[in-house]
Amino acid sequence: MTTNNAGKEKLLSDVKVVLSDAEDLFKQAASSTGDRAVELRERAMTSLKRAREKLVDVQESMFERGKAAARATDDFVHDSPWRAIGIGAAIGFLAGLLVNGRR
Repeated sequence: MTTNNAGKEKLLSDVKVVLSDAEDLFKQAASSTGDRAVELRERAMTSLKRAREKLVDVQESMFERGKAAARATDDFVHDSPWRAIGIGAAIGFLAGLLVNGRR
């Protein structure tokens, strides 16, 4: 779990850096003219494209993990239906206690 959190933190940090760099490049491009402005805009667009690709990769990875978790849950419920019912009932009971205790 900590590896997953570290990965999320690194991705978030990377995206922030890329977006900050792209913002700086766009600001420089706005004050520049000619070939320099075109070059700065292209570098900014490349940075944004890279950030977008990273986010798409993470989205796909999380989607696959979610599908795997759903499959594992489905297998567990089919293999041990009474156990799954018991776990669901226990969670419902605990949730009821928590809700009732707050009143």
